[in-house]
Parts: sequence; structure tokens; C-alpha cells
Amino acid sequence: MARIAHLSDIHFGAHDPKIVRATEAWLQEHQPDLVIISGDFTQRARIDQFREASAYLNRLRAAGFKVLSVPGNHDVPLYDIVRRFAAPLDRYKKYIAHDLCPWFENDEVAVLGLNTARSLTIKDGRINHEQIAMMQERFAAVPKTKTRILVTHHPLFAMPIGEGGELSEAVGRHDDAVAAACKAGVHIALAGHFHRTYAESARKMVENAGSALVMQAGTATSTRLRNDELQSFNFIHAHRSNEIELQVIAWDGNGFRRGNHVRYSYDSTNWTSETLG
Repeated sequence: MARIAHLSDIHFGAHDPKIVRATEAWLQEHQPDLVIISGDFTQRARIDQFREASAYLNRLRAAGFKVLSVPGNHDVPLYDIVRRFAAPLDRYKKYIAHDLCPWFENDEVAVLGLNTARSLTIKDGRINHEQIAMMQERFAAVPKTKTRILVTHHPLFAMPIGEGGELSEAVGRHDDAVAAACKAGVHIALAGHFHRTYAESARKMVENAGSALVMQAGTATSTRLRNDELQSFNFIHAHRSNEIELQVIAWDGNGFRRGNHVRYSYDSTNWTSETLG
């Protein structure tokens, strides 16, 4: 079994230092095999914010954690127009990680991160044809016994973002990206962006979505909250490719505590869920 902590939207520059420290304490106690951070390390892509985010990552790595990260749209400068278009992710590559499409693999899981942040959009994301080819190539060599996980900041699918059932915009080249994820046999699609916890079978969102289970993480440490949802992150137990547990780890004002705990099982057609606590 692989145990993965999935954090997102930590937004240094609009963060709560107490909650940042609490994430570190929780990770130290539970020792996940991999820490995934799916973008928006900063609030406005400023140097001081990247330095704070870098110090956070360095503490995690010094504690022995393997970390896989992808950038988010907030990691692209908004007001520095020259840098936004000439070198949009140079600061991310300097302070966070040089590889914008990182790969992690062990005996149980294979994880590919894809950068969806772009200069031309303020908040929306895109996937290009080169990344789609990379997804298919990387996962093609992965044994069927391993759980295949795709990580992006922007979700591949249109997501419910409010109480009224309204949906977000899907990532650019949505149809091509979904087809590629289906062909690559992706089991879990992780993302963030909306500061909202959510999990659902991709087949309930679009037709021909393959076997993917979509999991969204809320904001782990930001003070920018939406829909009255408090800070949280996901703790994923990948028992095997057709059995996944998701625990939402939620902030209660003093520390992070286990929230919803759901087991998802795949029967070769659909994912079914069972609440464990």
C-alpha cells in the first residue's frame, strides 16, 4: 500500500503560519510515502513568497519526505507583464522545482505531474500536445499492477464549484487530455485550484473517461477560503489500482484532524464508495 499526502493551493503570501506548521507536524506524525503539492505555492509569484515556499519544501525534504510538485496559475506573475510572458515560471523553477512535469515511481504507484499554468490565461489552465504524448509514453511502460496517478493544478474535468450545481471551465484541450488519460489507464487524477474537496468517478462527468477517479484537494494553508470550507488536504491510501481510500484531513482551529474517510472500489466498470468514518 502506498500512502500519499496530497496538498494544494498553499498560497504563501496569503497563508496562516500556524497552519503551515501544523501541516509539517501532521506529516511528521503520519510519514506518507510521497507528498504531492498540486500548485499555487504563492499568492502573487513574488520572490519573497517563493522563498517562503522554498523554505517549507526544504524542511519537508530535510525531514526525509519525497515531494512531487506542479505549478499553479498563481505561480505565474500577474502584474509583472514582461516576466509573465517572457519568463512565466522562472521563479518557480528557481525556488520550487526545475522539472515542470515530474515523475515518481516505486513498487506500488507511478505518478506523473503536468504543468497546466499558462501566461495567456489569468486563472484557466491548458495541456499541450507534447504533454499528452508524455502522459501516454510514461504510463505505457508502467506494469498494470501499479496505481497510475496524474497530477495537475487545474482539473481535467468541469467541476462543481458552488451550491447551485454550476460547473467550472474544464482545462484547455479537455477532450484530448481526457482521451489520453483514458488510453494511459490513469486510475487517479489529482488536482486543486478551487479550494474545495471533491471526489468522483470521471465517468459520471464525461463519457469515455476510462477508469479514473477524480480527487480534488482543498487549500491546505491559505486564508483564501471558499464556500465556508476550512483548510484541508487529502491523505490517500492506494491499496491497489482498484481500491483507494481517501481521508480528508481538516483544520479544526488547533490542528489537523481526520475528517471524511471513504473507500473507493472499482469493479471494471464503475467506482463505488463506502463511508468508513
